[in-house]
Amino acid sequence: MPIDATATPLSASARPELTAGRRIGVLLSHGFTGSPASIRPWGESLAARGYAVEVPRLPGHGTSWQDMNKTTWADWYAEIQRCFDKLDAENDAVVVCGLSMGGALVLRLAADRPNRIAGVVVVNPAVGTERKDVLLLPVLKHVIGSFPGIANDIKKPGIEEHGYTRTPLRAAASMFAGYKALRADLPQITAPILYLRSSVDHVVDGLSERVILSRISSRDVTRTALEDSYHVATLDNDAPTIFDSSADFIARVTAQQ
Repeated sequence: MPIDATATPLSASARPELTAGRRIGVLLSHGFTGSPASIRPWGESLAARGYAVEVPRLPGHGTSWQDMNKTTWADWYAEIQRCFDKLDAENDAVVVCGLSMGGALVLRLAADRPNRIAGVVVVNPAVGTERKDVLLLPVLKHVIGSFPGIANDIKKPGIEEHGYTRTPLRAAASMFAGYKALRADLPQITAPILYLRSSVDHVVDGLSERVILSRISSRDVTRTALEDSYHVATLDNDAPTIFDSSADFIARVTAQQ
């Protein structure tokens, strides 16, 4: 199926003249059923500051929910690894960032490659849910193709995330299986963390924050509340806070490398 024009990946080269002579890479991952559109302004803001930026389109995203039902957590994570390897080879240090499931994917990367990642920025990351109906996904995925979508949880009027209007259940079941494995490995994460969390989020409940912040081994953890945004905060009223605070964090943690 054709790729939606809003789902075009973003790739920008480093401009070390803007970053104290060092080449700094930043990987940004969008979330489940979303696309690069949800984080492209964030990536563009960081690129304008001189960072090398990669915003990939995860497999199965930006086309149709039916396409996504043919992909899995392993496919999405493989794309994140590919983009990280590119940045790692071309730059002096790399920071990884993610929204929602994208946050889980970069936390997975931080757990798997603790010595290669300078820092992690997550916005409303998910590693699980308090919802009990998720327990039925292993069965439901065989009889129901999709549920209503979760896109466009945005407080700011007139903003479109360009995510799917349906939630593909086979893909969702794979995502939650990936979350389970990640939760067990969170103690392997030692990189500095910037944790940005919306005070009102209709997609990711409070379980993920409690689990992540209680299990990671990072000693450098900054939590910032986003008081005027819903789940897709990267397109919402607090987007400038995300852009500025992440840029400051990236500059700080990469200066230590």
